[in-house]
Amino acid sequence: MFIRDLRDSTGLTQKEFAERFDIPLSTLRKWEQGEASPASYVVKMIASLLPSGNVGLEPIECRDGRTYYYSRAEKNLRDNRGNVIPVAADLDKVKRENLALYIQDLFESYYLVQEKFNRDCAMDQQESIIWE
Repeated sequence: MFIRDLRDSTGLTQKEFAERFDIPLSTLRKWEQGEASPASYVVKMIASLLPSGNVGLEPIECRDGRTYYYSRAEKNLRDNRGNVIPVAADLDKVKRENLALYIQDLFESYYLVQEKFNRDCAMDQQESIIWE
């Protein structure tokens, strides 16, 4: 398996993938362009950290082509980035036509909150602010 295939399976940009796995962006680009190759153990290690092919999960496809996955056993939703969100709702009783929209909205909100959290942490490291 090539590093590009791994990244493509996550739906992450090069920058996002590099940040997630603490790889210099220039190194990732060289790997993907064939100018250099990662050690095989690096590829295996990254592959082991990704969702395991979402085997046994119910795929839920959105109109924009994104796919999310539902685990009935674990009562959670997953995306291709490896994020997992627990759900209490009985998704079997939700209209299939609407479910993909609800899930997409849930993950988009999650990404926004995650970005805000990362910005807040970065700002906290640069400023001497104590919030009340």
